[in-house]
Parts: sequence; structure tokens; C-alpha cells
Amino acid sequence: MAWVLLAAAIACEVLATSALKLSDGFSRTGWSVVVVTGYIASFALLAQVLRLKMEVGVAYAVWAGVGTAAIALIGVLFLGEGLSPAKVGGIILIIAGAVLLNLAGSH
Repeated sequence: MAWVLLAAAIACEVLATSALKLSDGFSRTGWSVVVVTGYIASFALLAQVLRLKMEVGVAYAVWAGVGTAAIALIGVLFLGEGLSPAKVGGIILIIAGAVLLNLAGSH
């Protein structure tokens, strides 16, 4: 159940960050509401994940890493941002770090 909630937290964070670009510096009310609501929902879900005893390091690494990689891809696919070999390498390293933290688990 914790992983399902973590996936939902990531989805809310990615939606909120995407809307942040579309809010045009909070000058567009509708997108600004999506930003605030998305971030509140994301943190509330992340807090629930931690209540279910997932390690904070793993939860945060996965939340931040997958969210960062997803936003980078959304930027390339939908927002006209460039994709360089360095950006691809960075995304791979972020995901690899989150996976390694997860595999390491608790001792």
C-alpha cells in the first residue's frame, strides 16, 4: 500500500510542478490553484507513506528522483526543452540512485 501511495504522491508532485510552469508566475489563477493543491496533496500522501513505516531516505529518494526524471521528460516532450546527452545521463543517475537506496533497504 505504501508504494501505491508513493506513486500517487509522485503523480501529484509532477502535476503541480508542470502546472507551476503553466501558472506563469502565479498570474493564471486556475493553474496556480492546481500548483498549490497538487503540492499539498503530494506532501500529505508522502506523510502517509512514512506512517506506513517506509524508510524516509527511500521514500524521499524515490519521490524526488522519479519526480525529477518525470519533469525532465515532460519538459522535453511537451514544453519544448532540449535533450542533451548530459541530461539523459543525469536522469539515469537519479533513477539509479533511487533504485540503489531501495535495494539497500534497512539492516
